[in-house]
Amino acid sequence: MTIAAASTRPQRAEGRGHLAAKLFDGRTRIRELYQEGAAKIRLPDTFDASMEAVIINTAGGLTGGDRMAWSVVAGAGTRIDVTTQACEKIYKASAGTAEVSTTIEVGAGARVDWLPQETILFDRASLSRRLDVDLDEKAEFLAVEAVLLGRKAMGEMMETGLFRDRWRIRRSGRLIHAEELRLSDGVAALAARQAVLGGQVAFATLLYAGPLAEAYLGKVRPLVEGPMGGASAWSDKLIVRLAAPDGFSLRKILIPVISTLRNGAPVPKVWNL
Repeated sequence: MTIAAASTRPQRAEGRGHLAAKLFDGRTRIRELYQEGAAKIRLPDTFDASMEAVIINTAGGLTGGDRMAWSVVAGAGTRIDVTTQACEKIYKASAGTAEVSTTIEVGAGARVDWLPQETILFDRASLSRRLDVDLDEKAEFLAVEAVLLGRKAMGEMMETGLFRDRWRIRRSGRLIHAEELRLSDGVAALAARQAVLGGQVAFATLLYAGPLAEAYLGKVRPLVEGPMGGASAWSDKLIVRLAAPDGFSLRKILIPVISTLRNGAPVPKVWNL
């Protein structure tokens, strides 16, 4: 019996990755490591007490119906830098929406830097993403999320589609930051509005939560000065917003800002300008 191609459900990418760390003999060590499906986690050698985790989607991109889930638990006193092997590409969705969820817990005296490379949205892509973080009262956290509405150098543009991004950051269960972003339908026309992106196609949000927020502010503001950048700090929280005409221009600003928020440490080696 022949089954019509139209009635066959396309295969979807699914994956779950979990990393938990503990402090042992003065260094951040693995406590738990789990990976399933298209989700992989690699831990390259470091030359200090910290841990670097590189998360990988072996499916090579996401489209409608794909599901990825990541979780990181940093035990007391640990230090983890989490990044991605490459930019995450979100392709045209024939049906459904790709979903990516990330949960992060940071213990007392620990720090997590969430530093994924850019998410590239192709025309008619559909992505719903969420980031949930719970911090101890004495924890530090840095998050960077950068998005490209197509690759300008390749003549690409996300004309229409869907992008939803939800952040919830809590300290000891108390909500300290929440934001919701939704770009849908005529994305290019929406991005062209001056009150949205002013025609820019690359944008990023950076958040630092910790006791150095006010101290970092004076160092970061000169790096983001201009009509499409800004930084503010209050209540042990620093927020930076950036927009640029293309991904390369955005990276030239992002990299020094990230390094500043990492006390001068460089971005992970997998980042290349």
